[in-house]
Amino acid sequence: MKMTALRAAVLGALAMSQAQNLAWGADTTTNTAATSASADSGLGQVVVTGTGERQQYRQNATSSATRSETPLQELPQSVQVVSRQLIDDLAATRLDDVLLYVSGVARQNNFGGLWDNYSIRGFSGSENGGMNILWNGFASNRGYAPPRDMANVESVDFLKGPAAALYGNSEPGGTINVVSKKPQFKSANALDLSIGTNNTYRSAVDSTGAINSEVAYRINAAMEHKGSMRDDVTSQREFLAPAFTWVLSDRTVLNYEGEFLRQKAPLDRGIVAVNGNPGVLPVSRFLGEPRDGDIKMENRNHLLTLEHRLDDNWHVRTGVFHKDGSLDGFSTEASALQADNATLRRQRRYRDYSWHDTSLQAELGGKLQTGGIGHEVLVGTEIDWLTLDQRMLRINPSAAAPYAVNIYTPVYGQAQPTPLPNTDTSERQISTALYVQDQVSLSDRWKLLAGVRADSFRSTLNSTLNNGRSGATTRQDKSAVSPRLGLTYLITPAWSVYASASKSFRPNSGSDVQGNAFSPETARASEAGLKFQSQDQRSGATLAVFDITKQNVLTTDPSNPSFSVAAGEVRSKGVELDANAKLGRHWRLTGNLAYTDAYVAKDNTLTVGARLVNVPRVSGSLLAVFEDVDAHGAPFGVGGGASYVGARTGDQAGSFRLPAYATARALAYWQFTPRMKLSLDVNNLFNKRYYTSSYNNLWIMPGDERNAMLALNVRF
Repeated sequence: MKMTALRAAVLGALAMSQAQNLAWGADTTTNTAATSASADSGLGQVVVTGTGERQQYRQNATSSATRSETPLQELPQSVQVVSRQLIDDLAATRLDDVLLYVSGVARQNNFGGLWDNYSIRGFSGSENGGMNILWNGFASNRGYAPPRDMANVESVDFLKGPAAALYGNSEPGGTINVVSKKPQFKSANALDLSIGTNNTYRSAVDSTGAINSEVAYRINAAMEHKGSMRDDVTSQREFLAPAFTWVLSDRTVLNYEGEFLRQKAPLDRGIVAVNGNPGVLPVSRFLGEPRDGDIKMENRNHLLTLEHRLDDNWHVRTGVFHKDGSLDGFSTEASALQADNATLRRQRRYRDYSWHDTSLQAELGGKLQTGGIGHEVLVGTEIDWLTLDQRMLRINPSAAAPYAVNIYTPVYGQAQPTPLPNTDTSERQISTALYVQDQVSLSDRWKLLAGVRADSFRSTLNSTLNNGRSGATTRQDKSAVSPRLGLTYLITPAWSVYASASKSFRPNSGSDVQGNAFSPETARASEAGLKFQSQDQRSGATLAVFDITKQNVLTTDPSNPSFSVAAGEVRSKGVELDANAKLGRHWRLTGNLAYTDAYVAKDNTLTVGARLVNVPRVSGSLLAVFEDVDAHGAPFGVGGGASYVGARTGDQAGSFRLPAYATARALAYWQFTPRMKLSLDVNNLFNKRYYTSSYNNLWIMPGDERNAMLALNVRF
């Protein structure tokens, strides 16, 4: 195929799609579906707009689980894709806004609202980065990144179960892959203006088009001032995400994607529980110090990928990802509630953190036949370099003059103590990996997925000062092998069953009392499930059962409580149901239900059988949207839904519980001209008091009170 032929194929497909989108109500910028440039080019994703019908919730394929486009019905695991349509219906501006609409996902301690941290199937990640979050297949949350903005997000793929066989060190409950919007060669532009309760406003721009016949661009940008029900807590953020696609030849495509995010917000640890009751204080009560000002965060991502097709069956792909950022500022945080249940001692802290993270990937993929059996093979290698520097100043917790407030009548503005040096560490990590995967078509009905990854990593922690003590240097050299095996049987075109088994690992930081590095956390998991997909592929469901055990969890050393040993074990078993549907011309629905039994199986100090923090046994949600046109032919939609989160353990000691809660939401939109749409979203419709997560009885984050957002979308 000549260069001009490829360009003609790309532009022809885009022109045809754009013509379809001239219908009233189609969104050519935000509602997109990723497809390849042409059926025979096999190149990387060039985004083509969808049909004139608004995009559905159901997605039928993903490349996140296998790094190649694979039908969900054939995958031997539960994979839930949050589409751009659902993101828009929820008016989601943060990753946090979509979590309740995927089974088995729970909010965890989010560092005073400054990062993303969740658990999937009961397991969350380490403190400096939370659970495993990918950006277009690259690990993106090592270090301290601010909560992800959704302005440039096309979909969010939740990969249930271990993903270490493909992506390396990760939590066994699951992995999140955020897929960004891609450039288009057909011009399309959109402006979103939003205003909400608590003095919240936001503007966002999405623009894409061709620079010339070989290069296309996409730029997403957003500015936001976010108010809060919390006293003295507001945030500001600026976000810019440029992307470029360069068709170098009929077989080669070069892509660049960037993200630049700046955020200012106070570190807000929430409220305290009094005698185990988190409902004593109003949810608005701020127990920090307004004079501390904001924590300032900056994060910069760069991703460059080159994809080349060797022939009709084989391709090579290389990519380099670099991320750097910083976190800087003062905070005042609760440290102890005195015996009078009114006086709260606090610590003033100063943090100066920075990080640099670089990943290099290279892989060869292709299709072949052996004895009438089809194979889709992937062989790849990855190298990662991470530098994480952390410096903290803080008050001695036993200071004679405590920096305290009365939790019922706090008085701000008292003399601020000067925090003293506490932590000064520099961590360097380097890891290398080799992975192999084979998707085997044993027959039209039997599909086998097998993969294995070998990782080797080295970590060096130089500590000038650590928790007020003289520092040292700790080095860790470890390796791990992570296999997975899954089998799917397609009973009919609509129904399939699957079973899988896999292992995963995650390095442990620090050292034991002898100065030896800890062995990594390791996990083994098994899963089985049943999947349904309607004939028109607009409706589907997944029912999954799972059993996961994680070993070498850090626990207190019984011979020296000041140190830890890698000896703990936790387990999670459960059942999940996810379903979504497009019914006729009028209805879109999505829902889920999960039962998760996550508990401590072995520990030196914690009670065996104790529940894992912030993980409910039962959770679920349902959202339904009805669409039609008015007497003038203008599309409109109304909808609503409800979410339920069961009771949760508030801290690992089990000293208190967060109560169960249910919240409702309502939404509506009206596209009063072909290019202008007005929408309204109301969350926590009945103003239910609830708590999203906690770390201990002093750091409990209350959920939002009733709030509304009115938005205008203009396409031009």
